Parts: sequence; structure tokens; C-alpha cells
Amino acid sequence: MEFTVQSFEDLERVASYIIENAKYKIFTLSGNLGAGKTSLVKYLGKNLGSDDEISSPTYSIVNEYHYPSGKIYHFDLYRINDFEELINIGFHEYIDSGNYCFIEWPEISVSELPEHHEFLLNLKDQTRYITFK
Repeated sequence: MEFTVQSFEDLERVASYIIENAKYKIFTLSGNLGAGKTSLVKYLGKNLGSDDEISSPTYSIVNEYHYPSGKIYHFDLYRINDFEELINIGFHEYIDSGNYCFIEWPEISVSELPEHHEFLLNLKDQTRYITFK
């Protein structure tokens, strides 16, 4: 399914649809810099009921947020260079926790993931396109 996003209201609507229709709690988000990966995670967290300030985990690699039913883990794996680094941050413990996991730049982790949803985000002429699998 593909969504066209031209406003924050559209993004909020997309996040609501995704959370309502998700079968799994693990999500990968792929796309170029500035495509809206972190913005989508902000709205997904808000839709889950989180009051935390969701921001990019670029330097921390993983951020933890809370929502009424548990925790949200938000990863940015852009700076992870190899599989060993992924293991050293405790990646499997996060993924196996049963909590929501949103993974930006997931390429290095895909082979280690159980069933999950995939997003591809593209930005073209001020319009974002989100493909949800």
C-alpha cells in the first residue's frame, strides 16, 4: 500500500492507519536522508499514546520511549559498520523484547529480524511517498 503525504495531518492519518493495521511490532524504515523516517516514527509513537519527545537516535543508535502499554525502541543503524557492532548494542534483546521497534537504516539488521513490516519512504517535489508492506 502506498500513501502520499503532503502535510503533518496526512502523516498523522498514515500513522494511525499503520498502527491499527499492523500485525507485528517490528518496523523497518528505509529511504534517503530527509525522506521523513524520524517524522513517521514521531507520529507512530504519538498514535501509540507516547508523550515522550521522539527524536532521531543518530548518535545514540537507539532511543527508548514509553507509551501506556510498554516501551518503544527507535534505532538508527546508519553508523553501524558491521554485524558485530549490532550484536554489541544488544540488538537481539531489543528485538526479542515484545516491544515496538522502529529501525531506520535497517539493511545490516534485516537478516536477523523476525516477521516485520517494511516501509520505503521517498521525497519528490515536497511530497513524501510511503510504501507500507
